[in-house]
Amino acid sequence: MLCIACAQPARTTHRHAALPSASPAPCITSSKPTMSKTASPPLRNADHVALIAVIVLLGLNLRPVLASVGPVLDQIQAATGLGHTGAGMLTTLPVLAMGLGALAGSRLYAALGTVSGIRTGIVLIALACAARAWASDAVGLILTALAAGIGIACVQTLLPAFIRERFGDGASRAMGIYSTAIMGGAAVAAAATPWLAAHDNWPHALAWWGLPAAIAAAVWWRMLPARKGERAEGGHAEEHAQGERAGGHDDVQNDGRKGTNTNTSANARVAPAPTPATPSQAPAIPPTRSWLLMIFFGLGTAAYTLVLAWLPPFYTALGWTSAQSGLLLGGVTLMEVIAGLLVSALIGRFPDRRPALAAVLLALLLGLGGLLLAPVQLAIPACALLGLGIGGLFPLSLIVTLDHAPDPAQAGRLLGFVQGGGYLIASAMPLAAGAIRSALGQLDYAWMLMAGGTLVLLAMAMRLKPLK
Repeated sequence: MLCIACAQPARTTHRHAALPSASPAPCITSSKPTMSKTASPPLRNADHVALIAVIVLLGLNLRPVLASVGPVLDQIQAATGLGHTGAGMLTTLPVLAMGLGALAGSRLYAALGTVSGIRTGIVLIALACAARAWASDAVGLILTALAAGIGIACVQTLLPAFIRERFGDGASRAMGIYSTAIMGGAAVAAAATPWLAAHDNWPHALAWWGLPAAIAAAVWWRMLPARKGERAEGGHAEEHAQGERAGGHDDVQNDGRKGTNTNTSANARVAPAPTPATPSQAPAIPPTRSWLLMIFFGLGTAAYTLVLAWLPPFYTALGWTSAQSGLLLGGVTLMEVIAGLLVSALIGRFPDRRPALAAVLLALLLGLGGLLLAPVQLAIPACALLGLGIGGLFPLSLIVTLDHAPDPAQAGRLLGFVQGGGYLIASAMPLAAGAIRSALGQLDYAWMLMAGGTLVLLAMAMRLKPLK
């Protein structure tokens, strides 16, 4: 999924909603951003390029552990005896960890600090992937999925805050590059894993994704060694971490720059702890609206997790090869990127988000209909519509969330709740689809379930009218 970053003030159509900038990824800005009184010096060009490179390396490694499983799932099940419900756990557990990471973002920041937390996360991903070379039984795959999910949660919860600390006004562009790298990693893993399995075997094909993660960990360690006392600094930023919380495949950020003491000089290896934000004086968001937004995000993200986990097995059951189904999933991912770029470019024309939400939800519904009615004949257009629908729905649902936040502090808390709870909801969908396939012998009913959920989303979207 795409990341949404905030980096610069934008014009608003009303006091709550801010328009995204035309950056490589959708960008949401808070309506009343505050800046630190002292501006930090800009990064030198060489430092800037080096940091971008390591951020790209990190982003590329946040989705292969998820996207690599689906194209070879039939082989995994045949070799391990893993049932369909257990196979769903291979996607459910990492997404569950992502949700818990979003909910516990401030505690994670306080416990590990930014640099050490990111390093811990990418090392966990590398070890989890590499372990699949020998831990290739059902229990080993499930345990490595959980470990990798914890690693992903660490990186994607903490890295956006690091980007804003280091890049200042250039954070929006850096976040766009980061989110594109996430999608690129998913597309490459989906397309390449069947090829690797054909030339070796599926455990090694899954384990190979530990290599780029290990390279990313080594580069991060070399460029940003941990500073003594970094963990203690994290403890002073509890409120800041709530305002900077990140979620995900995905991940959304609100850059209010609440008194951040940014240090981006060439000699600063670890950014200093940000100054805590001033408590919000704005009226609290009604709990019923917060829950509506969280459920809306969760149901929408469930479509992503369902497609990621079960689209390739659906097509291999129809006679496609693993390589063909992997390429199809990679194509869906690329369409998600295109949809995110379209949202970024066009959302300013929709101060009322409901028409845009209706358009992407109809695309998703049509894509699911294609899978149900003529999955072979309509494979390409159906999957293109799925990608456009999923890729557009994710940023739009979070734009709507920020439309409801009256100030940056509440935006951070609301995003943490919406993304954390939403990922917990979405994590159930791959598991439910596996149970449906176990009970009924096919995935058509899972697509039907998601189509019903999309109709619910359409009804919910009509309630998300602009705030006055």
